[in-house]
Amino acid sequence: MADAATTERVHELREQLHRHNYRYHVLDSPLVTDAEYDALFRELQTLEEANPDLADAGSPTQRVGAAPAPQFNEVAHPVPMLSLGNAFDEEELGAWRRRAAGMLERDDFAMVCEPKIDGLAIALTYEAGRLTRAATRGDGVRGEDVTLNVRTIKSVPLMLQAGASHPSRMEVRGEVYFPRDAFRRMNEEREDAGESLFANPRNAAAGSLRQLDPRITASRRLAIWVYQLGWAEGAETPPTHWETMQWLRELGFRVNPEMARFESTEGIAAYYDRWVRERDDKNYQTDGVVVKIDRLDYQRHLGFVGREPRWAIAWKFPAERAVTRLLNIGINVGRTGALNPYAILEPVQVSGVTVKQATLHNEDDIRRKDIRIGDYVVVERAGEVIPQVVGPVAERRTGEETAFEMPTHCPACNSRVTRDEGAAAYRCVNTACPAQRYERIRHFVSQAAMDIDGLGEKLVAQLLGIHLACDLETRQVYPHLSEDLAIIRDLTDLYGLTQEHLEALERMGEKSARNLVDAIDASKQRPLPSVISGLGILHVGGETAELLARRFGSVERLMDASQEELEAVPGIGPIVAAGIASHFANEGNRSIVQRLGKAGVALAAPEGRDAAQADGPMPFEGMRFVVTGRLEGFTRSQAESFIKERGGQVSGSVSKKTSYVVVGEEPGSKREDAERLGVAILSEDELTSLAESGVVSGETADA
Repeated sequence: MADAATTERVHELREQLHRHNYRYHVLDSPLVTDAEYDALFRELQTLEEANPDLADAGSPTQRVGAAPAPQFNEVAHPVPMLSLGNAFDEEELGAWRRRAAGMLERDDFAMVCEPKIDGLAIALTYEAGRLTRAATRGDGVRGEDVTLNVRTIKSVPLMLQAGASHPSRMEVRGEVYFPRDAFRRMNEEREDAGESLFANPRNAAAGSLRQLDPRITASRRLAIWVYQLGWAEGAETPPTHWETMQWLRELGFRVNPEMARFESTEGIAAYYDRWVRERDDKNYQTDGVVVKIDRLDYQRHLGFVGREPRWAIAWKFPAERAVTRLLNIGINVGRTGALNPYAILEPVQVSGVTVKQATLHNEDDIRRKDIRIGDYVVVERAGEVIPQVVGPVAERRTGEETAFEMPTHCPACNSRVTRDEGAAAYRCVNTACPAQRYERIRHFVSQAAMDIDGLGEKLVAQLLGIHLACDLETRQVYPHLSEDLAIIRDLTDLYGLTQEHLEALERMGEKSARNLVDAIDASKQRPLPSVISGLGILHVGGETAELLARRFGSVERLMDASQEELEAVPGIGPIVAAGIASHFANEGNRSIVQRLGKAGVALAAPEGRDAAQADGPMPFEGMRFVVTGRLEGFTRSQAESFIKERGGQVSGSVSKKTSYVVVGEEPGSKREDAERLGVAILSEDELTSLAESGVVSGETADA
C-alpha cells in the first residue's frame, strides 16, 4: 500500500502531465521541455509500477496525449498512433533490447535506425492509390482532418506510382516538418513585412499545418519523411520494416536515406554518436534516433505496454543548455489550490529562443537541487521547446543568494496555506480564492470539458471582476478580485449571461457577444463525460470521466454512488474513488450540479446508451476486443465506441488476452493472428447479438 507522500506525488504528477499534454498536443504552446516532460513521465511510471494499488486508467501513462483542437473535423484512427518510450543513454538502450530478447526468447534479431524528426506526426490514407485523408496524431485515437492542407505539401504523393503494386486501402505514417532553409526564408520575409517571427521550425510546422486556409499552408514549403506503414488491406506486405520502407519508397513516398539496419547495439551507438555530431548540419531538426526491431512478426509478438510499443524506442539527444541568473521564484495557484513554484530568469538565449521563465516542481525539488534566489543556474531546452532549471552553478555564488521559502499565505488571496503530512504540494485553504475560481472556470469552459468557444482567459477574468496585479519587487503577477465588478461568481452563472451583459464588456461587440451566448447555450448538450470532466473533481481526467459516464449514466447516479460502488468500476482505484466520494460529500459541489441541471445542462446520457446500462453490469465488462476489416453497419470508430459504451476494451493488436476479434471484409493479418492464438472470431451480427443477449446468435463463434 502506497504511503501518503507517494500517493500525493502520483496525483501531482498526473495533474501536471495532463496539463502539459494538453498544451503540447492541442495548443502547440508547451510550458516544459521534452526532457522535463520525460523526467516527470518516467517518475510517474516508476511510482505506478512500484505501487500497483495506485493504478488508474486515467493516468497519462495509460494514454498518449491530449484531445484534438476544434478548428478541424475530428477523425478516428483505425489503428492508434502511439508514442515511443525513451532511452537517454546506451545502458537504457541495452536494457530495452534485453527485455525484447527475453520476450522473444532469442537474441539474434536485427534493428532499424532512423533520425527522429522534430515535426508533426501525420497519418495518410490511400484508397485505390489515391490520397483520401490526412489526419494529425491528436490524442493517438482521434486526430484532426487536415487533408486539404497536406495536399499542398509537394513531397506528399497525391497518387501512388503507376505500375507499382499497392493495397486497395492503406495508411502511411510520417513526420511533417519545416526545412531549416525554408524556415529561415519565411522568418526573413515576416521580419521584412513587420510581422512576428516564429520561435522554431517545429512550432512553425504545427501552426502551418493547422491553418484554415490551405493557401497559407502551401506558402510555407513544408516537407515530410515517411517512417511507417500503419495498416494495409487487400494485398500482402513485406515481412520486415526495412523491406517495407524500401517498398514505400517504390510507391512514391519520401523515405529518409539516413535509415540504417544493424545486428547489434554497438552499431547503433556509432550511428547515434554520428548523429549527435552532425545533426546541426542537416536541413531538418532532430531530437533523437528511433530504433525499431526489424521483423514485423516479432513486433506483433512483442505488442504494446500502456501507450508505447515494446518493439521500438527513441534514444534522445542531449539537451541544449545555457547559464543565466535566477531573479526570483514565483508562485502559480491552481484550481485545486495547489501552489506551484516557477523560476523567473534573467533573459537568456537557448537554441535561438529567449528564455525568461521555467517550471519548478515543488519546494522539495527546489531544496533537493539546492536552488537559491540569486543563483546562476543551468537552463536546459530539450527538443528546442521550453526550458527547465537543471541546477545551480555553485562555484559562482557570492554569499548573497537566499534560500526559497514557500509562502505561509496565498499570494492571490492572503489566506492560510497548508501542507498535508507527507504531501508534496502546499494548498490555499480558501475555495473562494480568486486564482482558484479563475482556474476552475477556465477548466470548465475548456475544450476537454464544456468546449465554450470564445471564452478565453481575459474574458473569464473580466466576468469574475479579476484584475492582474504585479508586485514590482518580486516581478510576480497575481489575480485580485473586485467583487463590485464581478458579473459571475461561479461556473453556473455562465448560463445566466445575456447578450446585453457581454456587450457591456470591454472589446466585446454585438456579433462576438451573440456568438458567445450561442456557444454557452450549445454547451448544455455536451456529452456526459465532458460534463463530468468539467466539474473539476480531483484526479478525474477525460478517460476516468468516460469510465464513470459509462457505468453510472448520469451525474445524479454518480453523486449518490458509494465509495465501494466507485471502486467496483473497472479502471477506478481506491484513491480516485475516495476523491470522487469526497467531492460529492461537499454540499457546495452538489449545489453546483443541481444549479447546472436547472440551467438546462444535460446531466445524463441519452436513453438507450449509458443510462440504460447504469443499473447493472455492462455486457462487455472485462472483455477485450480487436476490430479488423471493413464492416457494413459500422465505421471502425463506431464499432469501437459500441464496444466501449458496453464496458469493453478495444486493442490495436491481437494477443492471448484478447477475448474476441471482430472481423469484416478484407481483415488482413489480425484474423490470422486470432486463428494462430485460438482467439474467438465474431462477425458484425454476432457482435450485436453478444451485446443484446450475452450469447452469439446462430453458430458458435469461430475459435
